[in-house]
Amino acid sequence: MGQDGLVTLGSFGLLLVLCAPLVLTFLRMLRGPGIADRFVALDMLTGIAVAMAALTSVVTGRREFLDVAFGVAVFGFVGTCALAAFLERKGGNKQ
Repeated sequence: MGQDGLVTLGSFGLLLVLCAPLVLTFLRMLRGPGIADRFVALDMLTGIAVAMAALTSVVTGRREFLDVAFGVAVFGFVGTCALAAFLERKGGNKQ
């Protein structure tokens, strides 16, 4: 097995490992005690999605997934900023 095969196999393994935090974070987003906890979980889901898109790019060898990762990262950043402004205007961490 060459070095390319090891990188592909390792990236595929990391994709499988990322499924656990994906499910746990999704559950935290659904059952979070407060609205701020749900927003943090959504931001973490965005980070996991970026990592999965980048690893998919490595596994498949297609550069288009890096564009997807970049788009998700920008969308997540803007969304987090908007939600933070919403929480600030709402008056803190009221549930």
